[in-house]
Amino acid sequence: MFLAGPQKPKARTRGSLITALDIGSHKICCLIARVDDAGRPNVIGIGHHLSQGLRSGVVVDIDAAASAIGQAVHAAEHMAGETISEVIINISGNHLQSLIHQTAVPLSGEITDAQINKALTLSRQEIARNEAQQLIHAIPMHFAVDGQAGIKDPRGLYGDTLNVSIHLVTANVNNVKNLAACVQRKHLEIDGMVASPFAAGLSALVDDELELGATVLDMGGGTTNIGVFQNGHLVFADCIPIGGQHITMDIARGLTTPVAQAERMKTLYGSAIATASDERELIDVPQVGEEETGNHVPRSLLVGVIQPRVEEILELVRERLEASGHHHSAGRRVILTGGASQLQGLRDLAQAILDKQVRHGRPMRVNGLAESTAGPAFAVAAGLLLYPLQHFSNSELAVMETAPPRNLIGQIRAWLRENL
Repeated sequence: MFLAGPQKPKARTRGSLITALDIGSHKICCLIARVDDAGRPNVIGIGHHLSQGLRSGVVVDIDAAASAIGQAVHAAEHMAGETISEVIINISGNHLQSLIHQTAVPLSGEITDAQINKALTLSRQEIARNEAQQLIHAIPMHFAVDGQAGIKDPRGLYGDTLNVSIHLVTANVNNVKNLAACVQRKHLEIDGMVASPFAAGLSALVDDELELGATVLDMGGGTTNIGVFQNGHLVFADCIPIGGQHITMDIARGLTTPVAQAERMKTLYGSAIATASDERELIDVPQVGEEETGNHVPRSLLVGVIQPRVEEILELVRERLEASGHHHSAGRRVILTGGASQLQGLRDLAQAILDKQVRHGRPMRVNGLAESTAGPAFAVAAGLLLYPLQHFSNSELAVMETAPPRNLIGQIRAWLRENL
């Protein structure tokens, strides 16, 4: 049976709390925010912890993952002076799937939310045939009434047929269940699930990029998430199971140094592009199992390990975009988010391989973030805070993602609303 996703997050009023839980392969971050007078989230609690029990966005050890989640949430609660019971979480991993579904609904008068929701229901039924997938997002993108395309909001119009193009984002049911089990072990309820590239885009893109077209690359520890936005909508989502941790492991193996030292060298001396001074600059490379200082090697050896892996990631991104048909249609803007995106030289290399204009994205529209948490690494967490507010403030988003009723009575009520 198709596993119904969580109900859409409830509307947030002034003074209410929102809790975002970014569950990544490298770090777990919890942000607690209070909605201010302007309707924006104001962060009052921050907690983060080294991720455990996850690999490339997938749970591999429930106990370890739950423990790390609990540590991050507890730190945020302590700072905020609040006890939270509901969280909005992100979904990442190579099991994310993105598809466009076309559906037509016959009309008998004025177009209402009920008829648009009926189109969403028909699309869900298509997904329900695949028991291995769970619906995360159902986003109406394009509307046409009696063949007239280009309609942004059809409500209030009259016609005989409503055609809707809906972007469906799904995830593997068992992977979602495992993630939910980790959260629920800490006595927390899931108030919403958001695909990581969607959350990153909500926080890092400016309005013109959302409308004109842009691609978000959220480069985390174990995954690189791809999100294409156009006309204010997420039109494509994908995930490559390679991230910053893979670069770190390449360094550890290639230079035979401990993993912790490999991460340190990547952060301090690493670059995605070679420079003329790399041969002259020496760096200290501690060796595995040796207590001595270690070898002094040219920085070019480190860059020579990093660059091929980064090129692989970016070439895979280009291939996924070309296969989806969005490489050219989504504009020439690429926004880099995620901790791994801060690698020196990455922006220039991305511009060369993707043939697009590239910039680093930082959380926007969120108040109260400290300087240390206002960088690209916290874009997804900030986007999770914005999600319920965007969800209810935008008229087009208001009809999105109504989860299928969980019980028989709910199903009967939904049928009566749509057919009577």
